[in-house]
Amino acid sequence: MLDVAVITATSPEGRSGANVARWFLGQAERRDDLRLDVIDLNRVPLPPLHPRSSDAVADEATRSLAARIGAADGFVVITPEYNHAYPAALKLAIDAVRREWAAKPAGFVSYGGQSGGLRAVEQLRLVFAELHVVTLRDTVSFHRVETRFDERGEPLDSAGVNGAAKVLLDQLIWWGTALREARAARPYTI
Repeated sequence: MLDVAVITATSPEGRSGANVARWFLGQAERRDDLRLDVIDLNRVPLPPLHPRSSDAVADEATRSLAARIGAADGFVVITPEYNHAYPAALKLAIDAVRREWAAKPAGFVSYGGQSGGLRAVEQLRLVFAELHVVTLRDTVSFHRVETRFDERGEPLDSAGVNGAAKVLLDQLIWWGTALREARAARPYTI
């Protein structure tokens, strides 16, 4: 059983992000080889941009996020693309934690306009490389996301996206298991 943190950076307004997150979580919850911890960046306290050393609330938010990231064997980031990049809340959450990310895999589910969020994913790959995270090659992306779900919030091309989610989760399980075993045999240092 692999512990996977699903980090959602979806917009609290609008249906598109909620549809993507709900759909992906449904796919992941069907698996019996992983346990999910959903970290919804719209609902968890995030550390402030410039914490003061005396700020107990900031310290608690950072400790809580670090504990959840540290407990995970791997990650799936669900992100929109805004202005060819990923949301500020996601950058803040990533930067608030350091060592807890290392030597673990991350996969991506993205959405947006023409690019389907892939430009945001490419930027995330660079950031995660700096944190020693192994990013998975295969992603799930929704191009022109507002046209990809029906009125009930179900994907119009369920076979295609469900297959892509299976590939992503299979790869995450493989990498997550391999890296967990490697960290147990020889702790990773940065």
